[in-house]
Amino acid sequence: MALIVQKYGGTSVANTERIKSVARRVAEYHRRGDRLVVVVSAMSGVTDSLIKLAKEIAPLPSEREMDMLLATGEQQTIALTAIALHALGVPAVSLTGAQAGIVTDGVHTKAKIHNITPRAVHALLDAGSVVIVAGFQGETAEGEITTLGRGGSDLTAIALAAALKADLCQIYTDVDGVYTADPRLVPNAQKLDQIAYDEMLELASLGAKVMQSRSVEFAKKFGVVFEVRSSLNDNPGTIVKEETKSMEGIVVRGVALDKNQAKLTLVAVPDRPGVAARIFKALGGAAINVDMIVQNVSHGTDTPQTDISFTVEKADLAKARKVIDSLKAEVGFRDVIANEAVGKLSIVGVGMKSHTGVAGKMFEALARAGVNIDMISTSEIKISVVIDLARAEAAVRAVHAAFIG
Repeated sequence: MALIVQKYGGTSVANTERIKSVARRVAEYHRRGDRLVVVVSAMSGVTDSLIKLAKEIAPLPSEREMDMLLATGEQQTIALTAIALHALGVPAVSLTGAQAGIVTDGVHTKAKIHNITPRAVHALLDAGSVVIVAGFQGETAEGEITTLGRGGSDLTAIALAAALKADLCQIYTDVDGVYTADPRLVPNAQKLDQIAYDEMLELASLGAKVMQSRSVEFAKKFGVVFEVRSSLNDNPGTIVKEETKSMEGIVVRGVALDKNQAKLTLVAVPDRPGVAARIFKALGGAAINVDMIVQNVSHGTDTPQTDISFTVEKADLAKARKVIDSLKAEVGFRDVIANEAVGKLSIVGVGMKSHTGVAGKMFEALARAGVNIDMISTSEIKISVVIDLARAEAAVRAVHAAFIG
C-alpha cells in the first residue's frame, strides 16, 4: 500500500467527462489499496476567463482581490472531482489549500510556500478517504488567501509529496512526458525516459509548459522524484530525478521556446555607479522577475551614457513600465522602449559541461534559418537567445534539427 500524490492539470479536468475519467483512474488506485492525495488545477480556460472579467472592470486590478477571485477556479474542480468519486462509491473529501495546511508568504499572485502542516490530510487519509486538494493556492498566517502564480498546482503537489513523505508523485498532463521540444512545433520531437532536475528546471523556466520551474526547484531541494505522464492514456512518462553520470553523454537534452516574454530598453541611461542597482532594486521591490539583462558598453564622452535592455514576462510588462516611468526623473534616462514581439529560444543539457562548440553550433543553425539574435544569455547547462517572435517557431525547428534530429 503506497501513499501517492497525483496532480491533474487544467486540460486533464477540462470538462465533466474528463473529470469523470480522472475519477475512474483515481478509483483504480484506491481499490488496490493505495492512499491518494489528488491535487487539481482549475478547469482549462477558467483562470483566463476570470482574469478577463477582472480586467474588463479595471486594467490593473488589486492583486489581493485577484487572488480571492482566481482561487475560486480550483475550488470548483475539487468539489466536482470529489462528487465524481462519490458517484463511483469512493470516499473523497475536497480541501482548499488553506484547509490542507498550506501556509504562504503575503506576496499576492506570486506567493511562496512557507510551510505545510497537513494534519487534516493525514486524518482524512487515515479515515480511508481520497483527499482532493486545490492546487495553486494557500493562506498566509494572517488568514489572507494567496495564489502561487501560473502553474502553481505543480508546486502544491510537489510540496505536499515532500511534507507527506509520499512514496510516489505523479504529475498528470495532456502529453506523455517531457519531450526534446514542443511536439506541436517540432513533429519529430522525442519523449525522454528521464531527465535531471537541473535540466528540467532550466526547461521549465525557459518556456517549456510541462512543469512550473519553482516546483522543480522544490523537488530538487527535498529530493522528490516525480513522474510526468499523460492523463489521457496509460503510457509510462518521464522520470525527473537527480543527475547521473550517464546523462552527460547527451549534449542537448531539449529545446524550449518562451513566447511570453517582453523586452524593455532604457535609452541613454547615465553611466555611473548605482544606476543599475536603483533600477533593478525597484523592479524587485514590485515583485517583477527580470530575466535577461544586456547593458551596452559606453565609450568615453563628457557625459557617458548606455542603453540597458532586459526581459520580463508579458503579464508583468504594464507593472514594469509603471515602475520604470516612476524612476525617469530620478535616474535621468531619455526614453523607454517596450517590445512584446520577442521570443526566448533556449537549449538545455548537462552535457554542455563537458562539450565545446555548442554555442557556435546553435548560432550557425540560427544563421542558416535567417534568424537574427537580439540578446544572449548563458549558464553552465543552457544557452538562451532573444529573437523576433515571428521567426521563433522556425528557429526552434532549425536548432532542434541541428542538435537532436
